[in-house]
Amino acid sequence: MTTSRLSTLFPVLAVLGSVTSLAVGTSFAKDLFPVIGAQGTSALRVGFSALVLLAVFRPWRWTTTRADAGAIFRYGITLGVMNLLFYMALRTIPFGIAVAIEFCGPLAVAMWSSRRPIDFVWVGCAAAGLLLLLPLGHGEPLDLAGVLYALGAAVCWALYIIFGKRAGHLPAGHTVSLGMCAAALVVVPVGVAHAGMALLDPKILLFGLGVAVVSSAIPMSLEMAALKRLPKETFGILISMEPAVAALLAMGLLAEHLTPLQWAAIGCTVLASVGSTLTANRRPPALPDPAG
Repeated sequence: MTTSRLSTLFPVLAVLGSVTSLAVGTSFAKDLFPVIGAQGTSALRVGFSALVLLAVFRPWRWTTTRADAGAIFRYGITLGVMNLLFYMALRTIPFGIAVAIEFCGPLAVAMWSSRRPIDFVWVGCAAAGLLLLLPLGHGEPLDLAGVLYALGAAVCWALYIIFGKRAGHLPAGHTVSLGMCAAALVVVPVGVAHAGMALLDPKILLFGLGVAVVSSAIPMSLEMAALKRLPKETFGILISMEPAVAALLAMGLLAEHLTPLQWAAIGCTVLASVGSTLTANRRPPALPDPAG
């Protein structure tokens, strides 16, 4: 009985662990911003993540056709730009808010193919959450540049899903490891140009490696394990908690306290994501899989 319960709970705990690990790693990454900037921090995270994933999945074991290489390259470039824009957003807006705005990307992809009345409810929830977060004069205004960076990351997340789906016939480890290498081709030069020799400080490198493991390698591994054991709908509902988890952890780790209006906005985003996931299995077209 105990073994059965553990096997049932494991995938759920894996998703929650993934969300928590990602939030903790990103929170710690902000400690590097004063030293090497968001660009340098993103470069260390993506660069080290690429090296770790190459060592774990060894993608050279598989044959990659020219068409597959093109799909992986587009997937990886989008992933790199998404990471860079998200870290740029974190410079001036709270972590939980940035995640909530970024979630508009996958929500838009999930609801694009459907025109049923219930889906417009979730569109309305997402739109309400976004409007509450935009600097339109209500409540405490957010930095406009930070919001725009987060919206750019949302667009990249949507494209990342689309491009990842086109490479979905390949082994997940193959796509993710080579995709992260392509992402490094974008992000690392930007980080080097911004931070220069500061990136070679042994303490900075060690901290950056820790950030990469906690915010990329561990979450990806846990999500891949959970996806093998959970229905897509359950996985989607659990991953929808990410904006709320990010906001709660940022409150404790970064002292980023949100206003009631901002919490309401995050609640709207989570509700839209959960609602979209619950009704997704009744949509005729198959939806793109964010896991790629």
